[in-house]
Amino acid sequence: MKELKWKLLSSNYLFKDLWFTVRKDTCLTPGGKIVSPYYVYEFPTWVTAVPVTEDGKIVMLQQYRHALGETCVEIPGGCVDHSDKNLQSAIAREIKEETGYEFSSYDYLGKVSANPSTNNNLMHMFLAHGGKKVAEQALDGNEEIEVELMSIKEVKKLLKENKIMQAMHVTCLLYALDKLGEFKL
Repeated sequence: MKELKWKLLSSNYLFKDLWFTVRKDTCLTPGGKIVSPYYVYEFPTWVTAVPVTEDGKIVMLQQYRHALGETCVEIPGGCVDHSDKNLQSAIAREIKEETGYEFSSYDYLGKVSANPSTNNNLMHMFLAHGGKKVAEQALDGNEEIEVELMSIKEVKKLLKENKIMQAMHVTCLLYALDKLGEFKL
């Protein structure tokens, strides 16, 4: 197979903040072409999960998303913190903070990229089983999240009606439904 990877010639940071960094790269393609500027958005690693309670309900969220200007139906997830020992502990922490639920087991469903042409990070997906409500939400200062338990049938209806806008959450839901034997084309 032909080598397609670019060689990085230089890289300059234009903006750095807690969860978002922009850099400007100059690259050389295998065909000898210089590509400049090429902008890369750096984000932390993300995790998300389809959390299923002991009685088979999916823990769904509603949250206002300012960039889109809409309240969105989502699944729990967020950034991996330096204090997280691994990806599974990161998603367990995120689920508990956002919903108050803990889960007895997790299946790793894989990883996806929001946009590999500009973003450098990955989102790791899980299916969580055996959920029980054990606490109240412990939300960040800028979060207002409503929790709703839904049947698999209700979630599939939302997907079919294109009512879940977060593309990576849709992807995770589809992988989880497949793992649960509920994905039918």
